[in-house]
Amino acid sequence: MNFHILTLFPEMVLQGLNTSIIGRAVEKQLISIEAVNIRDYSTDKHRHVDDYPYGGGAGMVMQPGPICDAYEDLCEKTGKRPRVIYMTPQGRVFNQRIAEELAEEEDLVFLCGHYEGVDERALELIATDYLSVGDYVLTGGELPAMVMIDCISRLVPGVLNNDTSAEIESFHDNLLEYPQYTRPEVYRGKSVPDVLLSGHHKKIEEWRRQQSIKRTAERRPDLLKDASLTKKEQEYLNGLLENMEKSE
Repeated sequence: MNFHILTLFPEMVLQGLNTSIIGRAVEKQLISIEAVNIRDYSTDKHRHVDDYPYGGGAGMVMQPGPICDAYEDLCEKTGKRPRVIYMTPQGRVFNQRIAEELAEEEDLVFLCGHYEGVDERALELIATDYLSVGDYVLTGGELPAMVMIDCISRLVPGVLNNDTSAEIESFHDNLLEYPQYTRPEVYRGKSVPDVLLSGHHKKIEEWRRQQSIKRTAERRPDLLKDASLTKKEQEYLNGLLENMEKSE
């Protein structure tokens, strides 16, 4: 899978992404990450890529020319017109299901805005998706792009040492991940649950599933409406919710 990042700060995204699991995936050529410097496409001798907004107002706006030229050059090199994701608080909030959808693409382009934003004409010409990492404002689109690329990369086969990890971690079936434990068996008077020491795989799986349901009900009940539960699990959840209501 190939990630192309249109940015004013290529060093920022490359330094952040070429580490840990994602960095190893790049080394193994499971994914590629390219940072395209939008300034390289400026026609201004000072490499300006922004100007004052028409109609007045505070700040500067990124010009359409360098952005569109950078994208068109990328299209010519790749021989295709990849999907372009623009990071903005006005977009859909990014989640695991969107990550799974985007992981099916061979190439993805991330457009990182700065200043007061991007000239609307550039977005009309090249943007295909508007995504947000939350209802707050950041200095630029680089950090959201890095978050999304990290998340999507984990779904590419071979990126994780254990490919099942991506399937069972948080948000699988719209449930939060179950609690994890390792050695020592007892720490500061707190013991690992007996079921995890039993070696009974079916019971362990059932316990973990119940813990995921319980944790989701306590911490992110909004996720439950789209959770995939069996009849037995739904009955377990109903009992949990009843007990939670009584304790309030």
